[in-house]
Amino acid sequence: MNNPDAKPGRVGVRTLRHELPVTLGVIAGAGALIAVFSSDSFTLNILATAFLFAGLATAWNIIGGLGGQFSLGHSVFFAVGAFTVANLYLKLQLSPWLAIVPAALLAALLGALISWPVFRLRGPFFAIATMAMTEVMLSLALYFDTLTGGSRGLSIPFRLGLQNMIFRDRLSYALLMLGFLAVCLLVMAAVTRSRLGYSLQAVRDNEDAALAAGIDVLRTKLTGMAISAALTGIGGVLYMMYVRVADPPTLFSLFDIGVKIALVALIGGIGTIYGPLLGALLIVPLESYLRAELGGFVPGANLVVLGLILMLTALFLRHGIMGALRALALKVSGARA
Repeated sequence: MNNPDAKPGRVGVRTLRHELPVTLGVIAGAGALIAVFSSDSFTLNILATAFLFAGLATAWNIIGGLGGQFSLGHSVFFAVGAFTVANLYLKLQLSPWLAIVPAALLAALLGALISWPVFRLRGPFFAIATMAMTEVMLSLALYFDTLTGGSRGLSIPFRLGLQNMIFRDRLSYALLMLGFLAVCLLVMAAVTRSRLGYSLQAVRDNEDAALAAGIDVLRTKLTGMAISAALTGIGGVLYMMYVRVADPPTLFSLFDIGVKIALVALIGGIGTIYGPLLGALLIVPLESYLRAELGGFVPGANLVVLGLILMLTALFLRHGIMGALRALALKVSGARA
């Protein structure tokens, strides 16, 4: 029987306290991969990209996994972060380290504003609405070319230095992306074990029941989206300083950004803390290999293979890699008992 005097907030703190060592261990394990391949620029580039998308997918998982709001429009917040830091850097000579804060705040504000009417939709209608939102924002980005550079995009001049977040070696970028992943994992762990996380999961499982239980459904969704968008905006900042060239068609790309982020989370394990990292470590190297091996032979073949992987995951690994590992662990422990 449930104790009416129980304090869920304190229970969440105790659970988070047990979660932190695991999270730090996972981050240390990811750092060990960088140490192993510290002299291999090609592998470091793949690891940097994998950690970036692992962080983005973890951010998406807050609203998409915990909250059950399957967004395909996170490329909007990604682009907001990239163009914000580019404009502040080019026009005001503001260091990207300082630009991270306004970029995150702007992405969070935009996420709350555009999600408020969309959250009234459910299921596939919500996903379709986020896709339409991406196309609308792409059109606006192409029109306001003074901020985005139009179809040509923006380019950041090559100025080495820690202040500019532009480095000559791939190792520095891999460590930078690992830092971003660490922040996203810690935020995800904190949200999951908090009152907000429990509210998001209640909304995901049964929105009507959550409303009847006294949960402010709209505020819960908006808060989750704001946190998710802010982290995605930070990812956009780091991406811009990594590649130093960005244009609206690339940043607002439905598949390369929006769908890919969700794909990584789905394959790794939607709603789990560490699933997106597993998904990124699988998808990003595989995508790079398929593009090199099949892209020149049959155009689009790499995308076909990734689509098949997504279909097979949906059919046989409905809870992703993390779900399969948990089921296996339970089976093994049950057999030993």
